[in-house]
Amino acid sequence: MNILYPIIYGFFYLFSLLPFRILYGISDCLYLLIYHIVGYRKRVVRNNLTSSFPEKDIKEIKRIERGFYHFLCDYFMETIKLLSITPEKMRQHLKFRNVEEVEKCFDDGQTCAGILGHYCNWEYLSATGLGFKRYPDAIMGLIYHPLYNKAFDRLFLNLRQHLGGVCVPKKDILRYLLTYRREKKMSYFGYISDQTPKWNNIHLWLPFLNHDTPVFTNGEKIMRKMNNAVFYVDMERPRRGLYIVTMKLITRTPNELEENAITRRFFEMLEESIHRDPRYYLWSHNRWKRTHEEFDRRFEVINGKVIPKTKNQP
Repeated sequence: MNILYPIIYGFFYLFSLLPFRILYGISDCLYLLIYHIVGYRKRVVRNNLTSSFPEKDIKEIKRIERGFYHFLCDYFMETIKLLSITPEKMRQHLKFRNVEEVEKCFDDGQTCAGILGHYCNWEYLSATGLGFKRYPDAIMGLIYHPLYNKAFDRLFLNLRQHLGGVCVPKKDILRYLLTYRREKKMSYFGYISDQTPKWNNIHLWLPFLNHDTPVFTNGEKIMRKMNNAVFYVDMERPRRGLYIVTMKLITRTPNELEENAITRRFFEMLEESIHRDPRYYLWSHNRWKRTHEEFDRRFEVINGKVIPKTKNQP
């Protein structure tokens, strides 16, 4: 990694110095390659779209599909740009709404959590700290899963921390949060909560985009333990190169809600965002590869733990 990383970093850093107009021009060429020539994950994308929107005809599905691939290529270019973009330039491309509601929580000594999905450019949320005027020293954190390739893992840490974001591996997040609380530091951590859990982590199924969907609940458990104010992080892309982030309060009293209420509300709000403009969701992920029927056939829940059924069970 010591030899490989400087080469990888140097290449992508120099690439990131290109102006947006050139990066978007490269994105247009990349779209032609991965959509029309390579067909990257085209079958997965088409299956996800047709099963999520059975009311739409094939013409509309293909329009959304093309829009998604255009956006996916833009996402790659925009993310690389994070290596060198200045805070002043970033503020031209990322706007924030309702930040004052988060700051009110800080005023009361309450830390916050943002819950979000793979919608619009979630990597841009590493710059969330730019939206806070009264609490410039508050910790704006991202929970991440380290990459297997150490060189690219280090590259993405640089991308995400360039504008002040603090990256914490998901296995360590509770320890970090407890340390910040002990030190009386205000924090606002983002939880990307629409990933597909492994079989042994499935404890809840929800209706989402016309599918019976397995979901993670660990994020909500941490929010309850920390008594966080919880915000849904809604992103919009009114035009190429501009994102608007709105902090929408879900609750300031998580422990007064029923179990899994935050997770349920998150998926309802995420679905509303996706229906507003489906092009900006991550359709290339095989989100529904695990079904409830297979789960019931292969596993059982005993004392809150998911374990495989023995062979002699039906």
